[in-house]
Amino acid sequence: MGQQFSLGIDLGTTNSAIAFTDVEGDQTEVFAITQFLGPNQIGEKPTLPSALYIPHPDEFPKEAFPLPWLSQNSGGAIIGSFARDHGALVPDRLITSAKSWLSNPLMDARQRVLPWQSEIREEKRSAFDCSRLYLEHIKESFLSSARARGLNFDLADGLVVLTVPASFDDVARNLTAEAAEAAGLGKVILLEEPLAAFYAWTAQAGKEWRSQVRPGDIVLVCDVGGGTADFSLIAVSENAGVLDLDRISVGEHILLGGDNMDLALAYALRARLEADGKSINDRQFLTLVHSASKAKVAMLEDDALDELPIAVPSRGSGLLGGTVSVKLDRATLEQVILDGFFARTGIEDLPQKARRGGLQEFGLPYASDPVISKHLARFLTRSLENARSSQALTALVGAEACSRPFLTPTAVLFNGGVFKAAPIRRRVLELLASWNDGPAGRELAGYQPDLAVAKGASFLGRNRITGKGIRIKAGASRSYYIGLETSMPAVPGFRPPLKALCVVPQGMEEGTEVLIEGQDLALITGQPAEFRFFSSEVRSGDIAGLILPDAERELLEISLLEVDLPAAPDAPAGQPVPVRVNAVVTDLGNLELWMKHTKSDRRWKVEFQVRTE
Repeated sequence: MGQQFSLGIDLGTTNSAIAFTDVEGDQTEVFAITQFLGPNQIGEKPTLPSALYIPHPDEFPKEAFPLPWLSQNSGGAIIGSFARDHGALVPDRLITSAKSWLSNPLMDARQRVLPWQSEIREEKRSAFDCSRLYLEHIKESFLSSARARGLNFDLADGLVVLTVPASFDDVARNLTAEAAEAAGLGKVILLEEPLAAFYAWTAQAGKEWRSQVRPGDIVLVCDVGGGTADFSLIAVSENAGVLDLDRISVGEHILLGGDNMDLALAYALRARLEADGKSINDRQFLTLVHSASKAKVAMLEDDALDELPIAVPSRGSGLLGGTVSVKLDRATLEQVILDGFFARTGIEDLPQKARRGGLQEFGLPYASDPVISKHLARFLTRSLENARSSQALTALVGAEACSRPFLTPTAVLFNGGVFKAAPIRRRVLELLASWNDGPAGRELAGYQPDLAVAKGASFLGRNRITGKGIRIKAGASRSYYIGLETSMPAVPGFRPPLKALCVVPQGMEEGTEVLIEGQDLALITGQPAEFRFFSSEVRSGDIAGLILPDAERELLEISLLEVDLPAAPDAPAGQPVPVRVNAVVTDLGNLELWMKHTKSDRRWKVEFQVRTE
């Protein structure tokens, strides 16, 4: 019997969700996720807050948080709504944004460092552990809900599609897939979140989606969630009367989103409290951030609300007299959110690079410039550079589009909780219109900011099982390279540049591989050797086997691997052996890199798994 259903899982920075599609009945449903709303209080919600709370051993009664599937691997951690809400009051025991830590290029995702900077004595968690626990919770909740309906699903009979940001590098993608397998989901297919949102939009619109876009369109998928801003461009073309869709550009990984907006509002409100002669401590400030977030959402979704009161209790106080109060008004909200994060900037206004101090506090690599408008301008400018670097992309988007100062979207699909707010959507469209000196790209109607990603992932799973439905041609979102040590005589005071070999060109599709021949390459085996990996989002014209003369100047370094490969046959340890590079993009969307010995059948796998320490 073939696969009977597909599951789409959105493992979000702030919230996660799961959608189920019955292939035979062609019905899709978002499964509510069982979670704790309080001690001994269980409920179901469409989304699961991606939050984990580590309770103190004496904080709650031993049996206060029973779940029918409670994993022995959870170590007593609490996940979901109560974890988020209660953790706002005890922030040194709360883990959020684990997904951002998973993609941190300067951190080993398996290192137990979360909650970051916390001094709790209980065992901390790693970003990988948190991701695994969230996925395990989502899986078990789905299976439990299905059993309650008399449905006993075996995940082996279905296809699981798990979403990742388009901006994730291959290290973060592999870690996400490993976390899913460790959670019992098996081998999952990875799908970029903006593409999932587009799949969901086409399914929601039905056959009418083809009348909302037309050949020559360039669709901007603008996805701003709780912790990240993710941009992608999809080109629409026509082939024999059928619309084709190609993902032609993805943005950089930008840690900037709704969480930053909540923090900015809290700072503004604290300043107002201090002007009134009131002060709050650090713990109360974190509570203020949480309360400001709730007020922001309510006011942006209801234009009739001019202000909302916010009360911040003193730690351990249950009396009204132990609270400080402040109001969030609409003028402050719009000044902070619209004028601060979505300011009316020009297309030439790009994010400012912050001056780096010689000594820094280690943490997440947050965006230094909070103005999302500038990051969008940079993305569209770099997308033009990427299109111009490839004859195929230039032909796809058209010579006229490539003659402008930036790649101009003709339509916009919004995604992410931030865009629930109509004023923010209007501001983005106003920005695009001002940059284009003309009409703005039209907004594609029918988006679903909270659940689109999970639904779209489930739709793609159905399409893959049945072989029917649309397919966005995407492949590798960027080009990947491996560092090549330069062979040249030593010169005093001169360090030869590190060359780079392109091993995976941008757009290389799933289920394909390339064997790089015609290059004299040598591999060190039998002793520790270092491999450096690089990528680029703007070199779509590079082909596998191309050698760039200076990797550090032209590319972004993404990982460093030191590994001791088994010695080659008939060669002493440390002696270079001739190899050819074989790059594979698997059906699941993972990158594999093999070194094939030219004089035997021996080959070595080099993994994108170890980050720079």
